[in-house]
Amino acid sequence: MKKVGILGFLCACFFIYSAHTSKDQNSRNLAEPDKPVFIPPSEQRTGDAKAGYEYLTTGDYVKGGLPYDFFQLATGKNNTNYLGRTGLNANISHEFTLVKADNGENLVAPNCMQCHAQVFDGKLYVGMGNSFADFTMGQKLNPQAYTMLENLLKRGSPAKYEATKSFIQVARAIGPYLTTAVRGVNSADRLAGVLAAHRDPVTFKWRDKPYLEIPKEVIPSDVPAWWQLKKKNAMFYNGFGRGDFGRFLMASNLLTVNDTAESREVDSRISDVLAYINSIEPPAYPKSIDKSLSGQGAAIFTKSCSKCHGTYGTTETYPNLLIPSSIIKTDSFLFKSNYQNPQFVNWFNSSWFAMGDHPARLEPFNGYIAPPLDGVWVTAPYLHNGSVPTIDAVLNSKSRPKYWKRDFDDPQYDYEKLGWKHSVRDSASGNTVYNTTLPGYGNYGHYFGDKLSAAERKAVIEYLKKL
Repeated sequence: MKKVGILGFLCACFFIYSAHTSKDQNSRNLAEPDKPVFIPPSEQRTGDAKAGYEYLTTGDYVKGGLPYDFFQLATGKNNTNYLGRTGLNANISHEFTLVKADNGENLVAPNCMQCHAQVFDGKLYVGMGNSFADFTMGQKLNPQAYTMLENLLKRGSPAKYEATKSFIQVARAIGPYLTTAVRGVNSADRLAGVLAAHRDPVTFKWRDKPYLEIPKEVIPSDVPAWWQLKKKNAMFYNGFGRGDFGRFLMASNLLTVNDTAESREVDSRISDVLAYINSIEPPAYPKSIDKSLSGQGAAIFTKSCSKCHGTYGTTETYPNLLIPSSIIKTDSFLFKSNYQNPQFVNWFNSSWFAMGDHPARLEPFNGYIAPPLDGVWVTAPYLHNGSVPTIDAVLNSKSRPKYWKRDFDDPQYDYEKLGWKHSVRDSASGNTVYNTTLPGYGNYGHYFGDKLSAAERKAVIEYLKKL
């Protein structure tokens, strides 16, 4: 399985900032309700799904990047062309897009598929969270490398330097902030916050010295499937993305935008992208399903799980509930960061994103959304930080490994336990072993399946294959 690579750090399609203090237990006490909270809907824009797909896969919503020929020299020609793109785009990975600089130079820019598409069983699924990205030290952006590139372009190709200098400026500034402890989790949350710290909230003008203090820590997250979004009244794991979803989707524009005039151009196209995202359906389970066992699982699911996760089939419901931390009990570093570092929430709520006739806003909550489970069989690993390798372990907390490792080069899926085949380790060793003892990487909480018998859990898993 190919690593995302250096430009993979530059995906921030969803705007959310995560940072934490060094000790979770030192977080200040937060007022929270004692029962789930309904999230009211917000009016969303509509658009053309076909146009949205075209813009998503070939558009210049990220307007800067590295010179095409330099990129090709470093990576070589890509021969997969999963997206069936034409022209020079056919020669580069689906994770990048060719864009034209103002002076006509060809640049390779990161796109949303770096985080929101994954190859599974030989096929690319746009909208599936990429659980193979590498944000560890081995892929850390090196400011010195960008300085060397800058000097090389200045001397040898002034036109290419002019085209890429703003991208180099930003990449050099954000690189030191994005490292995760293990591979497979995502730091795009962190990236968005770092970009915000360097940009004026109203004009989006860049400043080398950040306006806001940036905490040192990085909180990991798993990437949710895009096909869930059509059912949700709020975005992100803690449900604090309210109002116009398009404004959050276009936040990757912060990477290279010069000012809000460019943002308005992207904003005019983003309703089409949302229409495309809302058209995505999850892949069907490809193997046989025991109908009798699945029927038993449906009854158990309805009784034990549907109150939070909804119902499926001919009549579908989704309750859109925020589950307080006192109930869900999962790792709290992600949602607590919004209270510990309110400067980033305040930045967003006073920014261009919160203005105009379709504004967005952030409303922190002390807990997490109970997500829809459409296509859940293929969205491993699980929990908001990707700390649990299989659904079987989600439903049986005692079987969750403290340290576990999957094969990133030749990944194998467990179609019965629903998740990645993995080996249990005695200790953490290297950046490919998931270490649940680290702050923000915990696999605790969501103990609801523990009350089920082994036979009942097996039946529920069989039912989940149908969703």
